Amino acid sequence: MIRTGIGYDVHPLESGEPLIIGGIEIPSEKGSVGHSDGDVLCHALVDALLGAGNLGDIGQYFPSDDETWKGVSSLEFLKSAAQEVRGKGFEILNVDSTVLLQEPKIGLHLPDMKARISGVLSMSEENVSVKATTTDFLGFVGRGEGIAALAVACVSRSE
Repeated sequence: MIRTGIGYDVHPLESGEPLIIGGIEIPSEKGSVGHSDGDVLCHALVDALLGAGNLGDIGQYFPSDDETWKGVSSLEFLKSAAQEVRGKGFEILNVDSTVLLQEPKIGLHLPDMKARISGVLSMSEENVSVKATTTDFLGFVGRGEGIAALAVACVSRSE
């Protein structure tokens, strides 16, 4: 059996906040505001993995009103989601993701994000895709008000 899951996350951007994407801190005047570290990429990947395993969503495991998760690295959430999925007997085949951010340009940081995510997921980098795009100045992303990420995960399990 092969299953897929999709994840999506959005965070506002504010001056003076750190910008952490895929576990990598990116130099930027604005950063992502969130209860944990605001890492939209990891959050989208968590939801994609949990969705593929039919295990709910990130809010069920790491609610934003729980002080336990305040300031915690989202890589911990990603590691936990992978453990949940594998605990249900699934193998994670691959993940694919896209970060939507107008500025700063993050292309040079994508290999580091890919390496960090593949390490946390205990997967070959060959099976982890991280891409980035802008919205050509359209919408909240284009105006520099926020950041978004999309992710898909594919898992398999023998029946």
